[in-house]
Amino acid sequence: MILFSLPGAQVRSHRAAIDEAIRRVLDGGWYVLGKEVEAFEREFADYLGTAHAIGVNSGTDALHLALKALNIGPGDQVATVSHTAVATIAAIEMAGAEPLLVDIDPIHYTIDPVKLEAAITPRTKAVVVVHLYGQAADMDAILPIARRHGLKVIEDCAQATGALYKGRRLGSLGDAGCFSFYPTKNLGAVGDGGAVVTQYDAVAQRLRSLREYGWRGDRISHVPGLNSRLDELQAAILRAKLPHLDADNERRRAIAARYDAELSSVIGCPVQRPDSRHVFHLYVARVAGRDGLMAGLRQRGVGASIHYPLAAHQQPAYLGRLAGDETLAETERTVLEILTLPIYPELSDDEVSQVIAAVKAETGHG
Repeated sequence: MILFSLPGAQVRSHRAAIDEAIRRVLDGGWYVLGKEVEAFEREFADYLGTAHAIGVNSGTDALHLALKALNIGPGDQVATVSHTAVATIAAIEMAGAEPLLVDIDPIHYTIDPVKLEAAITPRTKAVVVVHLYGQAADMDAILPIARRHGLKVIEDCAQATGALYKGRRLGSLGDAGCFSFYPTKNLGAVGDGGAVVTQYDAVAQRLRSLREYGWRGDRISHVPGLNSRLDELQAAILRAKLPHLDADNERRRAIAARYDAELSSVIGCPVQRPDSRHVFHLYVARVAGRDGLMAGLRQRGVGASIHYPLAAHQQPAYLGRLAGDETLAETERTVLEILTLPIYPELSDDEVSQVIAAVKAETGHG
C-alpha cells in the first residue's frame, strides 16, 4: 500500500545524522531545555527570519501558549476556520477563549477575508490564520483587517513549515507563528514537538515563562503557567533535519507538479496562490464522487485519505456550541469532495506513477 504519508521513510533518509544527534544527547547527560533546544531555537528563528523561536511540547501547545502570551483569554473571541485540524479549535478553548468560525474561500480552502471582517464582533480579539495543507492564506488581505479592528494575528503554520508568502517565510508575518513537529509534518520529530516564533521580545519572554510553570529563571511561578517543554532529544533530531527541509519541500513540489500535469483533466487539482510557495504538506484534490474513488484507489494499493472528513463544527464534541456563521456553506461543501493523495519526499517516481495510473483507471481515463 502506498500511504499518503510515511514518516519512517524520512528517518531512514536521514538516519546517520539522526543517530549522531541521539548519541550526542545521550552522552551529554542533559535532557530537557539544554543546549540542543537553545541551538535549535536559534537555527529555526534564523531560517524563518524571526527574532525568536520558543520550543514547546506540541503544535497545539504552541497555539495555546501564543494566545496566552498575547493576553487572549476568557471573554475573548478568536476568529478562525472550521476546516482545520481540530487542534486549532482545541487550543483556543484551552486558552479560555471562544472560537468564532469563519467560512473558507472555495479555491484555496483558507479563511475568507471578506467573511472574516463581516464576522468580527466587539469581543473578537485575535484571528488564528490557518495556512492549510502547506498553502499560505491571503495575508495581504487579512493583515489590514486585523489592524483596522485591533486584532492579534496568530499564524497556524503546523502544515506549512518552509512555505513562502511574497518572499517571506510563513510564521514571520503576524504577531506569532505556531509550528508542529509531529512526525508526519514537513519538519517532523520522532515524537511530539512544537514551536512559537515571534518578532517581539516581550512576547518571547512571556512564552518562555509560560512554557515552564510561569518561572523566570528562578523556579518561582510569577504567573500561572504549564509544563510544555521541547526536549533535548527532539530538538537534536530537528536540528539534524532542518538543513534538508528546503530540499525535501522541493521534492514535495516536484511530486505535486507531476500530479498537476497528469491529473488536471481528471480531478480538481490544488490551485496555488500567486506569489506564494506551497510546500504540499498534503496534496488535496477535489473530486465529485470522492468516497467511491477513495475506495477504488485503496483496492489498487493507493492509500488515499481525507483531510478532513468533518469540519470542526460538525464533530460531536462541538455540535451547536461554536460561534460564527452557522451555515459555513463553503466549508460544508468542501469536506464532501476533498481527497488527499500520497505525497512525501521519499515517495519514488515509480510510486508516483502508480498513484497517477490508479487515479486515471478509477476515473475511466486509464
